[in-house]
Amino acid sequence: MTEDLTQAAPALKEIFDRDRLRHIATETASISPGFDAEKFMMLATEGLDGLGIMQRLRQTATSLNGCLAGSFEDAVAVLYDLAPRIQHGFASIVLPEFVALYGRADFDRSMEALHYFTRFGSAEFAIRHFLADDFDRTIKVMRGWALDDNEHVRRLASEGSRPRLPWSFQMKNLVSDPSPTLPILEALRADPSLYVRKSVANHLNDISKDNPGLLLERLAGWDMADRNTAWIVRHALRTLIKKGDPQALDLIGTTGKPKVDVAAFAVTPASIALGGRIALKTSIVSTAQEPQQLVVDYAVHYVKKAGGTSKKVFKLKEITLPPAGQKELSISQAVRDFTTRKHYPGHHRIELIVNGETVAEGGFELRG
Repeated sequence: MTEDLTQAAPALKEIFDRDRLRHIATETASISPGFDAEKFMMLATEGLDGLGIMQRLRQTATSLNGCLAGSFEDAVAVLYDLAPRIQHGFASIVLPEFVALYGRADFDRSMEALHYFTRFGSAEFAIRHFLADDFDRTIKVMRGWALDDNEHVRRLASEGSRPRLPWSFQMKNLVSDPSPTLPILEALRADPSLYVRKSVANHLNDISKDNPGLLLERLAGWDMADRNTAWIVRHALRTLIKKGDPQALDLIGTTGKPKVDVAAFAVTPASIALGGRIALKTSIVSTAQEPQQLVVDYAVHYVKKAGGTSKKVFKLKEITLPPAGQKELSISQAVRDFTTRKHYPGHHRIELIVNGETVAEGGFELRG
């Protein structure tokens, strides 16, 4: 039997489906006999089909609050026992969400709870409410978390303080001045955990969008001989590298202006319908007398609804090209609609970019 790969994956909001909510209700009732599981289900499933994932997350947290007796301290004690029973990383985010909604008047207890709950489902969204309420006090706690033995807690220190965390509100003060989080990033710049390093790189990439000079100056002083640090730097600079920033390219060891000829660059087929695929093939020939470290990217100029185009750069390959050497590269990409990008008919120009410089162009026609 052949699997049908054309079927859409389940919507993210289905993480909080009725089965999951029933599981949470049953487990909570087993911990706290006074918990009204049926009332929880009534509250948590109200209008469920019309809610998105973050709305379902919040409604689950408010429903827990509506059915847990006693004070915030009492409720958190129950949730401590519930945490290992949810057994799903994203669904467990309901626990820090509860803390963000109902614990902001009890700062110390809330910090202890987030420190614990983040091990089961990241508290990155919840901690931002505390940063917004009392930034100095919260960032001081997070700097301590950057030194924690647990990788989930260390990651929270970085991820929760990102200036532009996806699915959350921006920290406007950090967008304009990211210096308060630099001690956290310095503490984690050679972290042994890939989970943590990914967060640090993403945090630094956030900074690159608003404060590239500050970022480049800071990273220039990091020890690239440490492979963990080098990994972070390379991924942190991805936005600047795609823009061809010479300092960023220099930091990752490229050899500056490329000395190459493009023997061939083809985009096929010349015309496709939405849902089809394009293939890019190129042959790059060195004209230098020394080896070259090259970052090869390509940019697609997507046609916009109102006319004009919008450029998006994609990574192709990082290569070492020997003197007079030649390298064949290829990639295939589907052209289909996403929640973040809708496609429109017309000519889509494609650039081949080496070390930030356009060295060849092609394109394809997207049919209506």
